[in-house]
Amino acid sequence: MATLLESRRPQMFPRLSAEQIARLEPHGRRLRTTTGQILSEAGQVHRDLLVILSGSLEILSPTLTGEELITVQTAGEFSGELSTLRGLGSFVRVRVREAGEVIVIADAELRNLVQTDSQLSELFMRAFILRRMGLIAGERGNVLLLGSGHSSAILRLEQFLRRNNHPFHLTDTDTDPDGQALLERFHLAPGDLPVVLCRGELILRNPSNAEVAACLGMNPPLDCERVRDVLVIGAGPAGLAAAVYAASEGLDALVIETTAPGGQAGSSSKIENYLGFPTGISGLALAGRALVQAQKFGAEVIIASSALRLHCDRRPFEVELSGGRTVRARAVVIASGAEYRRLELPNLNDYLGLGVYFAATSLEARLCADQEVIVVGGGNSAGQAAVFLAEIGRHVHVIIRRASLAETMSRYLIRRIEEHQRITLHARTEVTALAGNGHLKQITWCRRPDGLPEPRDIEHLFLMTGAIPNTRWLQGCVAMDEKGFVRTGPDLQSGGGLPEGWPLTRPPLHLETSIPGIFAVGDVRCGNSKRVAAAVGEGSVCVQLIHRILNE
Repeated sequence: MATLLESRRPQMFPRLSAEQIARLEPHGRRLRTTTGQILSEAGQVHRDLLVILSGSLEILSPTLTGEELITVQTAGEFSGELSTLRGLGSFVRVRVREAGEVIVIADAELRNLVQTDSQLSELFMRAFILRRMGLIAGERGNVLLLGSGHSSAILRLEQFLRRNNHPFHLTDTDTDPDGQALLERFHLAPGDLPVVLCRGELILRNPSNAEVAACLGMNPPLDCERVRDVLVIGAGPAGLAAAVYAASEGLDALVIETTAPGGQAGSSSKIENYLGFPTGISGLALAGRALVQAQKFGAEVIIASSALRLHCDRRPFEVELSGGRTVRARAVVIASGAEYRRLELPNLNDYLGLGVYFAATSLEARLCADQEVIVVGGGNSAGQAAVFLAEIGRHVHVIIRRASLAETMSRYLIRRIEEHQRITLHARTEVTALAGNGHLKQITWCRRPDGLPEPRDIEHLFLMTGAIPNTRWLQGCVAMDEKGFVRTGPDLQSGGGLPEGWPLTRPPLHLETSIPGIFAVGDVRCGNSKRVAAAVGEGSVCVQLIHRILNE
């Protein structure tokens, strides 16, 4: 936080002009402050943006032993960060240092401001994003993870918090001298680990992602009685694009995401062929920016919640969610994506998070620094992972069943793999066995068609091969191909006529499924191109089609 604060303080904590303050004043109310007064507490929701007219405020990070000063704000500055915009729980305490006066602007009015005033919107959004980055970099927040850094459960919790851009601090009980003291302080036994200390007071023992999200107040209250214009299932690039364009065009949009924004792309270390980012951008950063855009325009995003069933035989459409809730909408966008195919090995599940991974981010890389790793897969995600891990690990083995990468990977990645001294490509090869004791210790591969098994003492395996669409929740509601991908538009028609059972005189729109008003975009759709740019394009185009069917 200190480095970011020093280098970008004018953008993190800009000073408003008198004219800007005058524009803000009609949106709030004036409040006289007194020294020592707490204006906002960590964990508080629906708190206000504070514009300082006189006096000063202390921005403090509560800790287990007291509090830590982040910065002091004076006249012309304003409080808040991304959670203020969403009306979610605060990470910091705001206390009056010197008595004075502030303008108090409620979170709902703040959202109206960033949608209607482009100059103030740019100023607020940049400051909010940088402040969140500072909290993450400084590990200042309301979450403490306590457990072994090599635990699969700790890795899952770290992935969930990091991919949702939620600041946290990890105390590794294997290496951190404070670990034992914390166990004693909170009367915890080793069998209780991993533990999430939520807001410094609530202890969760090996919680689910949904339990963590609920404890931290990561979601706004969900109004299940409201009928939305559009319901988007999945917050990958396609789903987020649909949310951004729907909300920016005035539609009431709700997004439901099982884990975290970004989908498979969100776990990519770097995407270099996405238009407008010549030096590349990480999947995490791209997803984070898209999420902020969607929320800026008013889309509501619920994370750690899964779609269990789509009811397409009623209007408005209904989707059952985990936790026993049901949401309704006039149009539905299926953007639930796909997951990597698992190898057919009997003991694969024994090593998930303990040597076998489905993402290659800085979290997984931390576990295999200076070691040999194996990447299975021939697509761009596998190529990006191999190049990323080769800069951290000792050597990377890329294993594919095909004869070459030419048909499945972008040429720029193929060249990097071919020219990298720490990457070896093994074509026509399969992983055939895993072995270990509590953690993966040995991987065996075999060259086809008649090669001998080759056991290697390698402890890290990254699986990025094939794709299985996340369509189980559709319960056969819409037409799919033999692999479970959703058919849309022309793929539904045969012989140039209307699809069997299609109820309208017009043909299905491009991206529309076999049910009018339900669309499919991104990796879940039959015939998708498996490119981030294409997914974003489908999500945006889909909104134009939704406008059309809402007016039918």
